[in-house]
This record gives sequence, C-alpha cells and structure tokens, in this order.
Amino acid sequence: MKKLILASTSPRRKELLEKEGFIFDIMSPDFDESLVNKTFSYKKIENIARNKCESVAKKIKEPALIISADTVVIYENNVMGKPKNFDESFKMLSLLNGNTHKVVTAICIKDTEKNKIIIKSDTSEVTFNKKDENEIKDYINNFKPFDKAGSYGIQEMDKSFINGIKGEYDNIVGMPIKMLKKMLDEITNPTN
Repeated sequence: MKKLILASTSPRRKELLEKEGFIFDIMSPDFDESLVNKTFSYKKIENIARNKCESVAKKIKEPALIISADTVVIYENNVMGKPKNFDESFKMLSLLNGNTHKVVTAICIKDTEKNKIIIKSDTSEVTFNKKDENEIKDYINNFKPFDKAGSYGIQEMDKSFINGIKGEYDNIVGMPIKMLKKMLDEITNPTN
C-alpha cells in the first residue's frame, strides 16, 4: 500500500488508527473551519473534509493516500462546534443534557498518484441522561473539553452521562473505522 498520511492533528483520530494497526504519517491541514456556516448539511461537512485533504495534498510530492476527516455534533439541525471557554462549554452541554443529538463524521481519502478522491459520511446518535448543573460543571473542570465538537469526548465521559448510542462508537470519537476500511479498500482495489 502507498504511504498513508493522516491530515489531522486530532489525538483521538491518531489513537483510533494506531489501535487498528495502521502505519501513517501526520500532517496538519491548512484550512480554516471557522469560515463554515453553522447550519448542518452533509455537503458542507464533506467539503470541509475534502478541503483538509487537498490542503495536505498540495504539500507532498510522493504517491500517498491522504485521509482527512471532520466530525460535527448536531442538535436540532445546528452544528455545535468547539467551545471557546467554560461558559460556551456549559451552554452546549446543557442543551445536550437529557436529549438526543447526532454526530456526523465525513471522511475524505485522496490517492495522489491517481488523483482520485472518495468522500463518505457516517452518522451516529447519542442520547444523554439528565444530569444536574454540578455534574456538568465537574465534567468541564476535569476534562476541559474545549478542543472537542459539542464540548465532550465520549471516551472520557462517565458512563452515567450516556443513555444510549445508535451507530458506530468510533464515529463519535472522530473516525468511523469500519467505514474508513471500506473506503481504503474501495480506493486501492477499484472494481471498475
């Protein structure tokens, strides 16, 4: 297989790929996600993943498979980004508290040699139990979730926060591994 490059600085994506035995380099994408509109659409999130991928593709010369991803938390069709501070974090988690929301990850893979791109999205649903204000504040103080969409990382949350999950757990962490493997197979072993 060609050299794999993960176009992401997310420690969670790195861990997920390492856990699956992937050997890869990491490059930081140059794309300002803050320019993106806050109303959700699959097209928008897939474009973000594509732009991240393309920004890394411009920097490399050798044949490679570049993997990029973008994960968003959606509540009532609004994208919940990364909170800037404690107050934003508390506001986000209070909205999600006792409710169901969606987590969508778009993956883009580019084969730089063939100049071929595939993009797909995966959606999971997460339902939170109702927690009191102090429990939410304790979570924020302990885990400082300011680098996470929706202001939480499911892998670090106490299980009592979670009522139920539909869909792939790894998607909620930031990289749906089953879908990624299928996409890698599709781009490296095309049937047509």
